[in-house]
Amino acid sequence: MTRGFYIGRFQPFHNGHLSMVEQIADDVDELVLGIGSADDSHTIRNPFTAGERIMMITKSLVDHDLVTYAVPIEDLERNSVWVSHVQSMSPDFDVAYSNNPLVIQLFREADIEIRQSPMFNREVLEGSEVRQRMIHGGDWETLVPEAVVDVVGEIGGIERIQMISGSDSNGD
Repeated sequence: MTRGFYIGRFQPFHNGHLSMVEQIADDVDELVLGIGSADDSHTIRNPFTAGERIMMITKSLVDHDLVTYAVPIEDLERNSVWVSHVQSMSPDFDVAYSNNPLVIQLFREADIEIRQSPMFNREVLEGSEVRQRMIHGGDWETLVPEAVVDVVGEIGGIERIQMISGSDSNGD
């Protein structure tokens, strides 16, 4: 049995993430999804809590034939021990998946096999693009699985990100 590990902030979980999971599913029997920056929420960069992101992922993957585990991973400001931190928070895994250069380097230095995959429509399927569309009332729903639309609605996510993106400045 092979278990993979895929880390992301998933702010929110979008169709690019879903495509990555579907591709990884061809290689592994089980997949751990590391919810990065789990200790951060209610900011423009990280508007959703770890629990809300777990809901998004779990509901989005419920019909997929892959055993998945969503594991919160809090930020650590010491990169040299980050991989051991991840391992302490996660079930054992055989291979890690990422396209982030720092993450790739850290796993390589820890002698953990790391695999990259092609990005999926990256110019649009990027968390910052989805969040900007949420803030400005654009079409973000087509960029995420239907389950994510439901979770965002349930938690009042649009109102939240629009509120936190505001300012109390008078423009001076």
